[in-house]
Amino acid sequence: MSRIVNLSQESIVLVLALVLTTAFAISLPGFLTAQNLLSLVRSVSVLGVLGIAMALVVIGRGIDLSLVAVMAVSLAWTLHLVTTGTPLGLALLLGLGFCLLSGIITGFLVAYVEIPAIFATLAMGTFTYGFGRYFLITLDVVYLPDAARSILWIGSGSLLGIPVPVLVFGGVCLLGALFLRYVKSGRYIRAIGDNPLAARITGIPMRPIIVMQYALSGLIGFIAGLVTATSVASMNIRVANSTFVYDVILVVVLGGIGLSGGKGGVRNVIVGTLLIGVLINGMTIMDVQYTVQNVIKSLILLAAIVADTLINPRDEQTAQQGDI
Repeated sequence: MSRIVNLSQESIVLVLALVLTTAFAISLPGFLTAQNLLSLVRSVSVLGVLGIAMALVVIGRGIDLSLVAVMAVSLAWTLHLVTTGTPLGLALLLGLGFCLLSGIITGFLVAYVEIPAIFATLAMGTFTYGFGRYFLITLDVVYLPDAARSILWIGSGSLLGIPVPVLVFGGVCLLGALFLRYVKSGRYIRAIGDNPLAARITGIPMRPIIVMQYALSGLIGFIAGLVTATSVASMNIRVANSTFVYDVILVVVLGGIGLSGGKGGVRNVIVGTLLIGVLINGMTIMDVQYTVQNVIKSLILLAAIVADTLINPRDEQTAQQGDI
């Protein structure tokens, strides 16, 4: 029954996206042009990639509020290393290692220390920003050095007329879907989210799997950061203190992935990203103030959480675990 309801929620969001697209196409000159639509998809590619990372955690009955901070600091540090003479390949490996280590530490705090995920990741995000700003990076904005110009195509290039960020988003979606469906550890994530007690009884290694899902979140976050940094030739770590992480949660919940865990998949993230992308693009063309856009998105997020609570009610096991 819940699967039917979730599909209905996904369908409703898709219909809303199509309705918004039609309304904007009629009322806003230039909205339906190929250039604008391509720009729309490209602009939300990073949001969609981060949505996949968040989805893997939420499906496993967790949440990752440190995702954006880890992404920003790791890429800013990577660019800083290249600027100071570190070879590009080594700098990228160190940045990736930073993301993986952050995810492993967060997963350890959630799985073994049993700190509720919302508090562990909130603290980890704050720590990551402070540690990076004080020990690793001297400026809030780190620009892409000439030695890293060879990777600019990741965020600024195109292949067969399709922007590379869109292809990256598609590739991450494909790998995420295959992982959840065909890889044993991916199926374990869904099983743990659906019923952690039953998963433990059947012998699923819950603690290592929880650590793994946060490490995967960090890995995908690094990919999103790489696209961001090469799109604008810089990385601003102040994004860690912005509302961007709530936009990521918005596309996940709005698309139909239940915060109670065990439900939803990559397709839900795509649908949620599509709706938010159309909405943001339309509001930008209408010159709606950024603050007003945040208010609208906040109201949508609140409505999505209320809908999720009604559609996927928290059971006794969820309340006892307290991961969210």
